[in-house]
Order: sequence, then structure tokens, then C-alpha cells
Amino acid sequence: MLICVKHTSTESPSHFAALLAATRGIANGVAAQHAADVDKQARFPAETLDALRGAGVLSAPVPAHLGGAGCNMQELTQLCATLSQGCGSSSMVLAMHFIQVACLARHGLESKFFNDYLRELAQRQYLLASITSEVGTFGDTRSSICAVEQREGRFVLNKDATTGSYCAHADAILVTCRRDADAPQSDQVLVLVKRENASLQQTTTWDTLGMRGTCSPGFRLESSGPAEQIVPGSYADSSAQTMVPYSHILWSSLWWGIAADAVGRAANHVRGEARKKPGTVPPTATRLAEVSAQLQAMRQQWQSVAQAFDDAVQTTGGEQELLGMGWALRLNNLKISCSEAAPQIVHRALQILGVLGYKNDSPFSLGRHYRDVLSASLMVSNERIASKNASMLLVFKDSP
Repeated sequence: MLICVKHTSTESPSHFAALLAATRGIANGVAAQHAADVDKQARFPAETLDALRGAGVLSAPVPAHLGGAGCNMQELTQLCATLSQGCGSSSMVLAMHFIQVACLARHGLESKFFNDYLRELAQRQYLLASITSEVGTFGDTRSSICAVEQREGRFVLNKDATTGSYCAHADAILVTCRRDADAPQSDQVLVLVKRENASLQQTTTWDTLGMRGTCSPGFRLESSGPAEQIVPGSYADSSAQTMVPYSHILWSSLWWGIAADAVGRAANHVRGEARKKPGTVPPTATRLAEVSAQLQAMRQQWQSVAQAFDDAVQTTGGEQELLGMGWALRLNNLKISCSEAAPQIVHRALQILGVLGYKNDSPFSLGRHYRDVLSASLMVSNERIASKNASMLLVFKDSP
């Protein structure tokens, strides 16, 4: 049962409504049909991405004047939440792609190259991936060992990444690195690496518990290209203003979608039991009511932060506010809260379904849902985030 998310934005309602309807159809008719095989084979959800390309969903964050839909955060979350009810891996790929496109759309528009590239992306529905991890940085994405080298208007960039989600299937990759060989590890830039100008040598495997369709092994990247493909400005700003907020908010929405599908399966089972004995309320109905309330609370969390983000970027000085501790704490708390809530909700849905949810060959099976949402607390470790929160709270004082 696909749970619809109410449209709360007023921007381009007809265009967005068409995108949302298309995504809903893809979630039901394509993603859900292939989700089990994608999970079993740990393969890329090619059918779903082809359908998203055909519907023009991949250019949703591209500004309207460049041929995209110009979707804001609230709209992008609805697309991710809808798709994840069909396949969590497919939605994670879409969310990660949206994050990269947003980085270009929000930080590259002073460059003619990136204006032209986004226009081309909207026309050809390119899929963007990212490489922010690196061997030797121990999961700290705000630190790089590799550096981009510039000579005669071109760059050379080589990097050993611990993970590279769907990089082998992407049309281009956004890569973090030091600004130059003399820069400290924290002075980073983003570089757009086109697939045809890159060599990827897989260095690890991707045989995981969940999110198997994201295809995220380690890679050795060797690349080169025109220096205009270096995103203007500092990665520190694009990380705080775009990469982090888009990641935490979009991920939270798709984790909710996975949990929502689990609750939907539980609800269908409870209703089926009720039909067998008209006039009676099944014992599991009370537990369904309880988990539905928890699911609603989780949705309200990411929706409220998405709306606050949209309000901030529309307000004078809002972009600078996103660089502050207040927003960092709010985003970190959202990520921790939703990543912990999703497995709890799926677990409670499993208790309602019992063995029907436990069996892999049952239409009520929650095995894939359970395994996928367990990744939530590990994607940017909650322990690492909590440690950063602890440091910030020592000096941050919330305004009254």
C-alpha cells in the first residue's frame, strides 16, 4: 500500500504534481516489481532509473530556467518518500543524485560551464554520483588526502575511495579533494568528473546486509578534464549549506518511506483479519494504531525541517544562517532521530505480522525493509554525529 504524502509547496504545482504522479507510478509499477531481485542479486536498479529518466525525474532539482523542475526541498522529499515505498535502494540512489545536482545548482551557477552542464543534464537526464570518502580519513568527509592538480587549464585528480555508491553506473561523479597540493586537509573543493574521462578500479566488494542495490564498493579513481569542472568556492560552504542538509533531510524522508511501506503491509494484514470476523476488532489493531502514530511523528519531523530549510533559503541572510551551529544541531538531531525511529517502526510492524512478515517468500515479508533501514544509523555514523553535537553544545546557546 503506497502512502501518499501531502503536497505542501506552492512552487510549480502542476509540474511537480506530474513528477510526483510519475514517481508514484514508477514506485508501484517498476521499483516494487524489481526490488526483491535487486536486493537478492545486489544489483543496480537499472529498470527503475531508466523509468525515472523517461519521466524527467532526475532533473527535479535543476532550476526551471535551465530546463529542470526547480523543485524545492519539500518537493524532493516527497519524491524520495514515494519511491522508497517501492524500493529503498532505488530511492537512496535518487536521493544521492538529488544531493549532487543540488550542489551544482546552488553553488555552480556563477560558472557558465555549470549552467550549460545543468541544462544538458535536464535534457539528457544524467545520473550523478559522488565520492566523498577516502582511504585514510576514517570516515571524515570534511577531510581529504588527495589534491586536485591544475596545469594549463586542465586538472588531474586521483583518489582511493572506501565507498563509491553506484559510481560504475553514473554519468558523472562529484569528488571531494584538497584545493591543491599545499592546502590543508580541510581546505576542500568539489570536482565534477565525467565518466568518459575517468578510470574506476574496484578495490572492495559490496555484499551487505541491506541497501544492496546502491552498489557501493570502494574504488580507485583516476581522472582528468578541463579545470572549469572544479565547482567554484569552498566545499566547506557547499557542505554546510547543501550537502549536509540535503543528505539528512532526503535520507530521513526515504527511511520514512521504507517504514511506511512496512506499516502499510501490517495494516493490510490487520484489515484482512478484521474482514474474517465482521464486527470485531483484531487484537493487533491496537498495536497498528500505536505504530501509525509513531510513523506520523517521524513524518512530521522531516517535513518540518524541510519546510524550515525552504523558508531559510528564501529569506535574506538565510544561507548564512545555514552555516551556524543552530542549523547543524537541528540537522544532526533529525538524522539521529529518524535513523533510530525507522528500524523501531519496521520492528513493530513485524510484531504485528508475525511469521508472515518474517518469511522471505510471503507477500507481507519485511526482511528487505528491516535490513535496509538498519543502514540508517551507519550512514554517517550516529556515534560520530552525537560526538560533534556534544562539542557544539558546550558553546552553543539557543536564542530564547
